[in-house]
Amino acid sequence: MEVLQQFRLIFGSLRQYFRLVEERCDMPGSQMWVLQEVAHSPGLGIGELAGRMGIHQSTCSLLVDKLVVRGCLVKQRNGRDQRRIGLQLAANGATALAALPGPAEGILPQALAALPAVALKTLHINLEELIHLLPGRDETAAGMPLAELLASPDGRQDSGA
Repeated sequence: MEVLQQFRLIFGSLRQYFRLVEERCDMPGSQMWVLQEVAHSPGLGIGELAGRMGIHQSTCSLLVDKLVVRGCLVKQRNGRDQRRIGLQLAANGATALAALPGPAEGILPQALAALPAVALKTLHINLEELIHLLPGRDETAAGMPLAELLASPDGRQDSGA
């Protein structure tokens, strides 16, 4: 029961953090992460952005399109290679980023990065074993941002009910 309670604590903490992000920034954590990455690397392409976030390129494209519609991002063609589209932060995106209460990617990646390498490797091995025992595991979930996994089907953060 103690391990189950630890998982509950992790998921509850993540849900609470992403609710705070959405409350302060008026958009989900996954979209905020996109904005943060583009702010750090103006001109970033969608493929590279997807790689940095560890998500599928089609998922990344959908996130980018939503942000373009909201006036948070601008797509621009590269002067040398007109086939390549780079992303730029727009005014609405900068405003949203200014309200961000912490890391856009969430608190779990930050906590994992702070673990000593041996602890992270041990955790990886143990989680692999646990995942192997899960019936009906959803492999597609590995390519989705945590904020989206914790959101309810309507796209808003889960109320915890």
